[in-house]
Amino acid sequence: MTKASASSWYRRRWFRWTAGGILVVLLALVVVSYFVARHAEPFLRDRIVAALENHFHAHVELDSFHISFVKGIRAEGDGLRIWPPGNDDTMPAGSGPPLIRLDKFRFRAPLAFQLKKPIHISMVQLQGLEVDLPPRSHFLHAASSANNPGNGVSTLVSFTIGKVECTSAHLVLETSVPGKLPMEIAIARFQVTGVGGGFIDPASPMNFSADLTNPRPFGFVHTEGTLGPWQVSDPGESPLQGSYTFDHADLASFNGIAGILSSTGKYQGTLRNLTVDGDTDTPDFRLTHFGNALPLHTHFHALVDGTNGDTQLDPVDATLGHSHFTCKGKVVRVLDPTSPPDRPASKGHDIAIDVNVDNGRIEDFLRLASRSPAQLLTGAVTVRTLLHIPPGTEPVHRRLSLKGSFQLDQARFTSTKIQDKITELSLRGQGLPHAIKSTDPATTRSTMQADFRMDRGVITLPSLTYTVPGAEIDLKGAYVMEGGLIDFQGAAKLDATVSKMVGGVLGVLLKPADRYFKKDGAGTEVPIHVSGTREDPEFGVDFGRKRNKPQTAPLTAPQTDNP
Repeated sequence: MTKASASSWYRRRWFRWTAGGILVVLLALVVVSYFVARHAEPFLRDRIVAALENHFHAHVELDSFHISFVKGIRAEGDGLRIWPPGNDDTMPAGSGPPLIRLDKFRFRAPLAFQLKKPIHISMVQLQGLEVDLPPRSHFLHAASSANNPGNGVSTLVSFTIGKVECTSAHLVLETSVPGKLPMEIAIARFQVTGVGGGFIDPASPMNFSADLTNPRPFGFVHTEGTLGPWQVSDPGESPLQGSYTFDHADLASFNGIAGILSSTGKYQGTLRNLTVDGDTDTPDFRLTHFGNALPLHTHFHALVDGTNGDTQLDPVDATLGHSHFTCKGKVVRVLDPTSPPDRPASKGHDIAIDVNVDNGRIEDFLRLASRSPAQLLTGAVTVRTLLHIPPGTEPVHRRLSLKGSFQLDQARFTSTKIQDKITELSLRGQGLPHAIKSTDPATTRSTMQADFRMDRGVITLPSLTYTVPGAEIDLKGAYVMEGGLIDFQGAAKLDATVSKMVGGVLGVLLKPADRYFKKDGAGTEVPIHVSGTREDPEFGVDFGRKRNKPQTAPLTAPQTDNP
């Protein structure tokens, strides 16, 4: 064998030995890694359970936990359950529904770490998170045990977490109020940062952002803020603050109204009780039965009970079209009494609000409640009323009830037929019949004031006072929103006597009749009526009607309405 061939043989042999040695080492590392992982998994699983039990002062279960040392530390777990602290001897920790359920979690961490320094986990991914927060009464009983020091879990291995990301989360806030449903919130995605502060170290808050789908009205909510410090003794009292945007909320999910709402605002408080300040804009707000749309903007201050969704509005500052008004009151979720006890369901919301229209236009409200683009009246209106909308399946305008009073100033009828009659009445009442032909009816302004009630689309006015220069008209009757039916009867009191109202030669001949029409200081009092419809009204004097003749049957809304 030549020297060259011998050298080549040794090199090949050396390469085989080296490659074989490396392969053996790699196999050994794999075996050792597998052995370490299999023995480390129970240890780390017990450490995770013990740390969570120490933090929550509660029973914790973890179905499975797996770890790998390929490209660092990779870990994943399934079936994590954390119970709230037991509240007495009859319900110890670990009984009843869990506080937290988690389908899956996983995270990665670097393999190298230093003793006495925490291992940094850049991200923890969660899937299928459910949080069922018991009512405050549970934690009042459990406070003493939850506030006790931890069980002394060693901090030989500790972690810091950069952020937590979760998909498909469900939050339930139980209520202790009888007859109330718990508040449920579905969260499509949320992200938490600063977990090592607000969750592991209760002295600091966590930062979060979340995307939610609101069921009614349907729309998308994005929110971000801070949660914490986490209150281990009662998580429901953990401080919460942040801001939100609510876009493309379709009001058509409420039977009877429509429009696309957007809202922005801020909130602060706790998980159970929040104070919310925000704005809403609905450029096309309308009652679906009538169809006319008006822009609606509100700025509101609200107190929200997070355990059942009940909301106290105080106040709401709103503008509808050109009309400004304020509201305060309650929006309360109502339990459906026909739902089975084991599956209680919501019947809807009961809305009771005190409304004060301090600078309104009557045409805005009439436009909202009619199909016609032309309205019966124009003028400045002020209103004080109690508004009530009970829960139900009928359209809103059928369920809506109002009880209050209003004053209408600078009123003018858009119907030429009515406005001509009003101008004639005013001029005759002033004893100026000769000016009827030369006076522009549009210049005649009137005032109107009354108490009113509205039920099932029918507005009833038991005492309406209508005033124009030279005359005062007292009416009672009703107006039906659907179809615009009008039925009013009453009396017109005029300053002038009958003879001066008529004027000319006929007026002279009627002088003997003046004394028959004078009454209570008025020069003339005659019975009148307003009937027909909004589009085709009838206005006349009823000389043949006795003054105290009973009113005809009250108007009712048509019963053929289909939402």
